[in-house]
Amino acid sequence: MEFGIFLQGHVAARSLEKDPNFEHTSLMNDVALAKAADESGFKYIWVSEHHFLDEYSHLSASEVFLAYLAGVTQRIHLGSAIWNISPPVNHPVRVAERVAMMDHLSDGRFEFGVGRGAGSREVTGFNIPSTDDTKPMFEEVFKEFAKMWRETDYSFKGKYFEVPPRNVLPKPWRKPHPPIWQAAGNPPTYEKAGRSGVGAIGFNFSAAHAMAPLVESYKKGVAQAEPIGDYVNDNVMITNSVVCLEDGRKAREVAASMGSGRLQSLVFRYHDTFPKPEHVPAWPKTLPEATVEQIEERIQAGYLLCGDPDEVLEQVRKYESVGCDQVVFGLPISMPIDSALETVRLFGTHVLPKLDPDPVHRTSRFRDAAADATRS
Repeated sequence: MEFGIFLQGHVAARSLEKDPNFEHTSLMNDVALAKAADESGFKYIWVSEHHFLDEYSHLSASEVFLAYLAGVTQRIHLGSAIWNISPPVNHPVRVAERVAMMDHLSDGRFEFGVGRGAGSREVTGFNIPSTDDTKPMFEEVFKEFAKMWRETDYSFKGKYFEVPPRNVLPKPWRKPHPPIWQAAGNPPTYEKAGRSGVGAIGFNFSAAHAMAPLVESYKKGVAQAEPIGDYVNDNVMITNSVVCLEDGRKAREVAASMGSGRLQSLVFRYHDTFPKPEHVPAWPKTLPEATVEQIEERIQAGYLLCGDPDEVLEQVRKYESVGCDQVVFGLPISMPIDSALETVRLFGTHVLPKLDPDPVHRTSRFRDAAADATRS
């Protein structure tokens, strides 16, 4: 398994009350976490793109943020999770240009993840009538990117966008193009991602063991892949949260105080295409914060990795049986930045080397193999 961290510019209301400049502080904290992850051996940083989602995510211009990270990191791969490819939000040509530019600026470390947006609040802000309308947009756009990077006289005329004959510039730096991923939620989406030959970005809210059928769906699809790009990116990623501190009791106390109840309420406020469990109240009411005892129950159930490095190592081993290729941790939610940085460093020092001793990124192997096949 490989490991990454997920950044989204979370600006908790309680943090903003204490520090009126916390929006800026939050973004700078994310930069610090990215640097720490790079230094600690993590292989991936994934960055969201959200719009109009107060508190939940203020990281809207993620192409700017990722370009900055390219200049302050060395080896870690930088991924969009996701860039919205609905034409009213981001014109497909502009997206193709950004991907190629990121490939140059990062020296081939960019990972291209795509999706349709978080929910109705986000997409209707761009005059898209509903989230249902983004589905045909996605189908029309997604298969066009590899053509834009490959062709010097690209043109397209569809229902949602059109381009007269043009050479889309720049072209990607390392050949072929960067690895392609798409957001996935239910089993058919995982299988469809596999059949398209792209990686699956799993933003899951389930325990580790519950993800096995989704991973299985993806692997079934990728075994019969007809790639939309120039090679198959056989990768399925799933997400979780982690608090890893020297003191396991303190880790549990931090987990109980970092605002996870409010964050979950925000998830269902904005991601209104997700089925909302009965126990989740209608906004502005929020879920109560967990007690330390409830945190322990979540650890045992596989919803959270939490404890000292030895405990977290045993907990994360559960993912090996699931069959996923990458586990990504959402940080820092409302975790104090010193605890978030300690988590990244301790996990990188004591846990990660035991589970991922390979210095080469899995995506790099697929891309390099495709380049070798082209040269031969």
